[in-house]
Amino acid sequence: MNDFVLCIKNDGNPASLIVGKVYRRLSSQRTDPDSMIRITDEDISEVEGYLYPASFFVPVDLPVQARRALFRNKAKSRPS
Repeated sequence: MNDFVLCIKNDGNPASLIVGKVYRRLSSQRTDPDSMIRITDEDISEVEGYLYPASFFVPVDLPVQARRALFRNKAKSRPS
């Protein structure tokens, strides 16, 4: 599983998903449909993330420095 995905489509979700933005992909839960992926979107208050169609994203491999920066920024922005 890739840890990060690039949003390529946001039909019906313009406030939650930004096309061209990299999102962290979360582990799937047992009940998640195969056609959906769970991500941390713009609503960072939901720690379990949200389900979106997998067709909205493409997996991306990021350099180590970029991965660290994204993990660090997400941790800082989480509510206490």
